[in-house]
Amino acid sequence: MLSRLNIRNLALVDSLAVSFENGLNVITGETGAGKSLLIGALRLVLGERADKSLIRTGETTCNIEAVFELADPSAVNTALDNVGLPPCEDGTLVIRRTITESSSKNLINDSPVTLPVLKSLGDLLVDMHGPYDHQSLLKTEAQMDILDAFGHLSAERAAYQEKYKTFQTLEKRLQELSNLDNSGLAEQIDLLGWRVKEIEEAKISEEDETAVQQEHEQIANAQNILELAQTAVGGLTEAEYSAMESLSAARKACTQLAKYIPEAEAWAEELEGAARTAQEVSAVIQRAVEEISAGPERLQFLDERLALYRSCKRKYAPTVLEVLVKLDEWKARLKDLQSRDEQRAAVETNRAAALTDTEKAGRTLRKKRQKVAGELADAITGELRDLGFEHGLFEVQLLDAEEPGASGLDEIEFGFAPNAGESMRPLRAIASSGEISRVMLAVKAVLARHDRIPLLVFDEIDANVGGEIANAVGDKLAQVGQTHQVIAITHLPQVAVCGGTHFAVAKRVQDGRTFTQISPLTGAARTEEIARMLGGKDLTKVTLRHAQELLQNKNIKISD
Repeated sequence: MLSRLNIRNLALVDSLAVSFENGLNVITGETGAGKSLLIGALRLVLGERADKSLIRTGETTCNIEAVFELADPSAVNTALDNVGLPPCEDGTLVIRRTITESSSKNLINDSPVTLPVLKSLGDLLVDMHGPYDHQSLLKTEAQMDILDAFGHLSAERAAYQEKYKTFQTLEKRLQELSNLDNSGLAEQIDLLGWRVKEIEEAKISEEDETAVQQEHEQIANAQNILELAQTAVGGLTEAEYSAMESLSAARKACTQLAKYIPEAEAWAEELEGAARTAQEVSAVIQRAVEEISAGPERLQFLDERLALYRSCKRKYAPTVLEVLVKLDEWKARLKDLQSRDEQRAAVETNRAAALTDTEKAGRTLRKKRQKVAGELADAITGELRDLGFEHGLFEVQLLDAEEPGASGLDEIEFGFAPNAGESMRPLRAIASSGEISRVMLAVKAVLARHDRIPLLVFDEIDANVGGEIANAVGDKLAQVGQTHQVIAITHLPQVAVCGGTHFAVAKRVQDGRTFTQISPLTGAARTEEIARMLGGKDLTKVTLRHAQELLQNKNIKISD
């Protein structure tokens, strides 16, 4: 259950803390007092996207904290584990959200999370129904979801959807292959084949291009290279006063000097090493120069090779690497075009097999749906009779779809006959929002017995009803509250008196600023709030006595 909701700087709220109880919690207050701000705060802390305009005027941040005490945290713990978070400690889950003008910070048990994680967790914790959500009941997708939830068919539906996804992928690929424009196909194949052949026969590579450029540079400057090399070799070993001769003379002098200075022996060894180095470098230079071939045939070959590289880059891409990337793309495209018929045949075979698997899974799902459809209709009919439709009938009709769809091989239609003697009509044909609201409450009451969501929130589900029907709605909410925690915002005193816990929301103005506050009501304060709902701000003995009677009928203590 939601045990506590703390809000700071949200719209008209500066600081507000609410401690909810098990069972039915009702929230009342005058229009515009800020009742729906509580539901809005709960939506925000459970992952709804935030609008910075919600931050209270004059403030820079808005903070919302929700504390859940879970009797069975297993489903939540599994969801936390799936995103790498530790389980709830002693069943306590704390969700915090801080909203600024430029960012949002979300924490679950003090660990940062993303909005999608908050939303997925919220789907396990709270089932929220707002003033306009009953319109979703008219959509066939929502109706199918209700049937599957009632029948606990999530595993069968997931198995079907896996097969259907494979079928859809193959169907899309087959359409792509079938819809390709065949005009100019031969020309495309010829053009791609010519490009691929030209590039492959050129045998180009980044390494080869670099080597060709270097060798061409050497041969083009061979004379200069030979002269420089000759100068270097002469200076090292071959000229009259070469480094080799000087080093040899110096080594000889150090050898003689060693008779007088012992350290000179080491100097002589170092000079000998330097002389060997000079010889080795001279030899390396001579060998390198000998390998440079300045023949006209080699130079012509290199000229042609460089021209080939320039041609490829001019035609296809600025660099060799980009040309090779295009080569891979064109080869793949060429293979695709040349094998289109084979591909289509293979995809058609796989699609037929996937369709068979999809239809098999769909028939399994349909069989179970047909079994539970009547049970769901009977259950909702029973709830509707508690809500004032004494002779009403509800129907769940399953029809064969023309082709497999995302939710199965079936189409669904909820039917409703509100009164005796009326024919069954599609639910979407009902004009009365009051009737639709009661149908939604009946559906929620049925599903509440079949799900593990701990909290149900109803924001003015009792709109457009009154009188005895309002009593029935209140009783039904209280009945649901016996197995789930329920929070209901209401304008009806008949509903408000059914709450085990009652909160009143009010506005006050202080120093030119408006504040929303919420207070738990008991005893005389609750009687006065019920009387206000019955007769307005001016309380009379009649409205107070009527309020007392309503509360006494629900066994509510009315004295402090």
